[in-house]
Amino acid sequence: MCGILGSININVKAESLNLIKHRGPDSSGLQLFRVNNNSISLLHCRLSIVDLSEAGNQPMSSFNNKGCIIFNGEIYNHVDLRQRLNSCQFKGHSDTETMVNYFEKFEISENLKDLNGIFAFAYLDLEHELIFLARDRFGVKPLYYYYNNDILLFCSEIRALQAILHSQVNKGALANSLRMRFIASPSTIYQHIHKVEPGQLLTFSLKKNIGLKKSYFVAPPKSLGTKKGDYKKLINEYGDLFEKAVERQLMSDVEVGILLSGGVDSALVAAISKQKSNTAVKAFTIGFEGSPQNIDEIDYAAKTAQTLSLEHHIEKITFPDFLNTLEQIAEIVEEPIATTSIIPMFHLSKLAASKVKVVLSGQGADEPLAGYKKYQGLPWLQYSRPFRSLMPITKIAEFLYNKNEKLRRLVSSMQCADNLDSFIEFNAISSATEANDLIAPSNRTIYTEALQKEKEIFKQIWRERTPKSNISNLFLYYDLRTSLSDDLLMYTDKITMHFSLECRVPILDNDLISFIESLDIRYKYNARKGKIIHKDFAKEYLPTAIIDRKKLGFKSPTESWFRENKSAIENLLTTNKAFTACFNIAAVKKTLDDHSNGQNLEKQIFLLLSLSYLLKKNSSFLMS
Repeated sequence: MCGILGSININVKAESLNLIKHRGPDSSGLQLFRVNNNSISLLHCRLSIVDLSEAGNQPMSSFNNKGCIIFNGEIYNHVDLRQRLNSCQFKGHSDTETMVNYFEKFEISENLKDLNGIFAFAYLDLEHELIFLARDRFGVKPLYYYYNNDILLFCSEIRALQAILHSQVNKGALANSLRMRFIASPSTIYQHIHKVEPGQLLTFSLKKNIGLKKSYFVAPPKSLGTKKGDYKKLINEYGDLFEKAVERQLMSDVEVGILLSGGVDSALVAAISKQKSNTAVKAFTIGFEGSPQNIDEIDYAAKTAQTLSLEHHIEKITFPDFLNTLEQIAEIVEEPIATTSIIPMFHLSKLAASKVKVVLSGQGADEPLAGYKKYQGLPWLQYSRPFRSLMPITKIAEFLYNKNEKLRRLVSSMQCADNLDSFIEFNAISSATEANDLIAPSNRTIYTEALQKEKEIFKQIWRERTPKSNISNLFLYYDLRTSLSDDLLMYTDKITMHFSLECRVPILDNDLISFIESLDIRYKYNARKGKIIHKDFAKEYLPTAIIDRKKLGFKSPTESWFRENKSAIENLLTTNKAFTACFNIAAVKKTLDDHSNGQNLEKQIFLLLSLSYLLKKNSSFLMS
């Protein structure tokens, strides 16, 4: 894992790389090019994982100097790809060297799908006068860019771009985050800084005038959820793909550890890792002082570690730890997020980075295999669609408004005839009315108009990328490529890399996910449980006591913390002038009151805290 930074026709000094130096403290490089009248800068900071020698340093040129790459990520099948490069003379054994020569020989747009890994890169094709930006198909690695006329800037993180651009806050994205709890690609919290979308390839011509072409290197599947067959054979096929995925991702010249929760996903990854590596494996878990049993996973994780004979490292944090690090976490993540698992991830990454340089995670199973409770409502949503006009849905929604968030989201989703509108409602943590009330009255018109534009951008993109299938399959497909990539995976990358720690996600292996998404829904979940085939395969490695544990989720005790410390939270929000300029403080206080009186609004409160720190930092960029 590394950090990349580059530009066309705008001066980027080597010192700018210091803003992302945490991503790659082992070495750094800068290379300048001139193509036609365009000046090009490619900068890189390296975290050495595969081929620790200087042969792995970047920027890296192809063996014939016709191409140059700066790359962040890992290509787990790069040894297989090297077999197609018989004429190439390699200097080392890094996947970066494989990639730069692979792209020199084979056209990127046709062959990028061959890469099984996590990546964000820029490749300069000097022979054809092109520069390419790409992000892996599930968006594990982030890549941000600014493009205007003949100027291009791009980076692994926003901070280096914003230091140059001083872009205004994107009011539509800010408003959208109040509903969706994150900002979906291609938007960011800034008006003119964009995210490369998961699975997207951007092609820039370097001829007379710089031109931009956008494409996706993996076509949507022709169908979802159609694969049926003998269930035992399907379990065996699933297991074979799962084992190969974990084994591939053990590729490293440094030690690999495990982020261990109390659940089945990380336990299964750990069990296979230990078997395939045949070495002692370090595992890391975070807990919370004084937290209830249904939050703290340390006891469950400790039992898993003992069962698998893992070297287990644990740490517990308190509310003061949370409060003291929240502003730093908001700064690291760079975008507003309502997911409270950011807190344990910060402390978990810090703990793991003190012992290893690479970790495997169990992330990625819940979205394609319907592991979250919310998915249990999808059959109701699917089967109620034909009768939508006959049901008193609005009355039901009003009744559930303050009763149960998941049911309220489900019923609101039932009211929508359009699949994408339905998907937005299904995932929205706040109703449209609640989000609108939170905005200061003087800002509502401009924010509402900006929000509508954001919504249309999202819908236009996903209409072009939507395969034919039913709602149950589609919502899993969307979640994997939106909320997972731009929420959970985004903050995981930012936080782990802040501590110079590489985090890999074996479950998001290309072949494994393709197989999962092809399966008939009955093998994945029903109205009572999810991850059916996943848990049935896990029986080969884990005792039923681990497999059948109640899902706790990777979260923090913020629900109780926010109730117990309401005054401290209110003070943080209401004394921030940039925050009070944007938000209706009466509605903010009502949110805190409602949470104290029994509603669970921890996501909304955490999002407001995240926004307050971001707005404080960007107070001079609020008004255009």
